[in-house]
Amino acid sequence: MQIHIISVAPELLDSPFAHSILKRAKEKGLLQIQMHNLRKWAINKHGQVDDYQYGGGAGMVMMCEPLVNAIEELQQEKKFDEIIFMTPDGEVFNQPTANKLSLKENILIICGHYKGIDERIRQHYITMEISIGDFVLSGGELAAAIVVDAIGRLIPGVLNDETSALTDSFQDNLLAPPVYTRPANFKGWQVPEVLLQGNTKLIDEWRTEQALIRTKERRPDLLK
Repeated sequence: MQIHIISVAPELLDSPFAHSILKRAKEKGLLQIQMHNLRKWAINKHGQVDDYQYGGGAGMVMMCEPLVNAIEELQQEKKFDEIIFMTPDGEVFNQPTANKLSLKENILIICGHYKGIDERIRQHYITMEISIGDFVLSGGELAAAIVVDAIGRLIPGVLNDETSALTDSFQDNLLAPPVYTRPANFKGWQVPEVLLQGNTKLIDEWRTEQALIRTKERRPDLLK
């Protein structure tokens, strides 16, 4: 999979993609992440990519020309399955969306900044708009990092045990059950006996029951 990201502050994403699971995914050749600084396509020598909004009001808007030139130049190199705009008013990101995107081959993500991007870009180029929640960030870079992480870990071969992702929260609309590790008894706090007996069938039944209980208590909306 290849993920391309257009940003006015690509350095914000250096760390999230240089460690842990995403680092291993890149080293294995399973995931390529390419950053593109929008200022490469600036309209003048000063690196301008934004301007005042028509109608007045506070905040700058990312201009059409740099974004169009960036998108179309990258499209000449490859066809993107999705062109995603990270925006607070997009569709709220969830596990089913991550699952769907993990099956794509080429994705382009545009990180908004300032007051956002010119609406005409959204109308004519964007195929999907994603939000990570009902709040506003300074830019779309951190949101993009979350989306890339959620997608990347689902690519076959990225996780050492591929079944791990299948038991994560929100798969099958359930929260994950409680988990325990050694020691079995710590300060008198005992691990449930069923997990110590080695009976796979009973353990699976216990985990399913606990997942249902936890989901009902914490996220009953998922059971609808």
